Amino acid sequence: MDAALLVARLLLAIVFAVAGVAKLVDRLGARQAIIDFGLPRALASPLGILLPLCELAVAAALIPPPTAWWGAIGALVLLLVFVMGIGANLARGRNPECRCFGQLHSAPVGPKTLARNAALASVAALVVWQGWQGNVGPSALSWVGRLGVAQLAALAGGLVVLGLLVGQWWFLVHVLRQNGRLLMRVEALEASLGVDGAAVPPGNGTQQASGLPVGSEAPRFSLEGLHGETLTLESLRSSGNPVMLLFTDPGCGPCTAMLPEIGRWQQEYPDRLAISLISRGEVEENRANASEHGLTNVLLQEDWEVSRAYRVSGTPSAVLLTPEGTIATPVVGSAESIRTLVSQATDGRTELPIHQPPVQGEPCPNCGKAHAAAPALPAVKEIGEPAPELRLENLEGDTVSLEDFRGKETLVLFWNPGCGFCQQMVPEIREWEKDMQEDAPGLLFVSAGSKEANEVMGLDSPVVVDRHFAVGRAFGASGTPSAVLVDSEGKVASELAVGAPAVWELARVRQTGS
Repeated sequence: MDAALLVARLLLAIVFAVAGVAKLVDRLGARQAIIDFGLPRALASPLGILLPLCELAVAAALIPPPTAWWGAIGALVLLLVFVMGIGANLARGRNPECRCFGQLHSAPVGPKTLARNAALASVAALVVWQGWQGNVGPSALSWVGRLGVAQLAALAGGLVVLGLLVGQWWFLVHVLRQNGRLLMRVEALEASLGVDGAAVPPGNGTQQASGLPVGSEAPRFSLEGLHGETLTLESLRSSGNPVMLLFTDPGCGPCTAMLPEIGRWQQEYPDRLAISLISRGEVEENRANASEHGLTNVLLQEDWEVSRAYRVSGTPSAVLLTPEGTIATPVVGSAESIRTLVSQATDGRTELPIHQPPVQGEPCPNCGKAHAAAPALPAVKEIGEPAPELRLENLEGDTVSLEDFRGKETLVLFWNPGCGFCQQMVPEIREWEKDMQEDAPGLLFVSAGSKEANEVMGLDSPVVVDRHFAVGRAFGASGTPSAVLVDSEGKVASELAVGAPAVWELARVRQTGS
């Protein structure tokens, strides 16, 4: 029994130590998981820190015999809380993402998650029961010291075998996921082939173009982004520019090779082309790629549903849409073809077939339908002119305007919680908020995305939600992060700063007055 109790304590200590460290590393994910499980958003930030600290305290207490019983009680309490939370969500038909081990492993909760936590709770209950009778097992060091040479060799061999099994399991899981993605892509390709597996040629003997007919209406969709926000085709079209849908997959080698270029395109051409990635797979994997390459507007489809709607049969592929929401080009399916398409769409000297602005009341040259003229955006204000009107809801649902900030210079930051560059600024912004000097401008975040996605960022300064980026465009911002200073009288006081370095330079120069 002594050996069993020691193994039980060590097992629980390892599980809680890994879970605690992983949550601290992925604090944004931990806060989002707390919100997803139905707890009040106000508790997300404190619990996102308190929970992993409690897990680490439990892990530390389980090792020495004098504190092991209290550590086991703490483990049992936490595990029972987890079991009740998971059970309550499953009973309501909800399957929130379980971030028990941070970015190491994340998946929707289900019966297996409930069973795993119940099994661990049983192990903790055994230690509590035996500890109540005065026996929590020996000290790990003293137990190892009593082993003979042969027993130590057997223990070392067992640990090596266990490590190899864990490594093999990890490798097998990733291989199976990769094979699953490949099989799904094969199924998608087969769906576009004939019964015998050969391509079905059109009646005129020419090869049929991929995708929907040019000029037809683009299928609508509503997909989740990487931070819980929901984006639709309408929100992508709100910029008034052509839209490129890029179909990618984290398991696709050519897609991965293109990500640095896609990130550069999104940064260079935000005022000419709205580029959105329609991806699949795990949120963490896509989020890591987005953060590394500065990608924005990354949307996740569940099972190729948007690809099928647009008749896309492989990755990487791309299709261009007109600002009116019609298909502008056939689907192209190679890196070189996608580069050519981007070049054509962003070359202002080229008369593009993808979009010719319709005259109000006359048939559109692209789709033959009559459209109302697109509403004109306000002209970008010059320094010294009154700032464009801003009336948006903050995260508490109250309406905020620039009038509320009269009497103090304000740095208006145009923001997106799904922007990798914005995420990288968050730690420094928190330090700025914590140590803000009297002469520093106040901060006002004009942010895209949902309220929930913005709350996860945990910023103290006011945040107003501009889901379609209309106010950002009125100020001349075409991407995030960007910023402009508004003086105490509500007038534009600086040129637009684009990119994190320029934003910080603007803020710090204004603070020092130099």
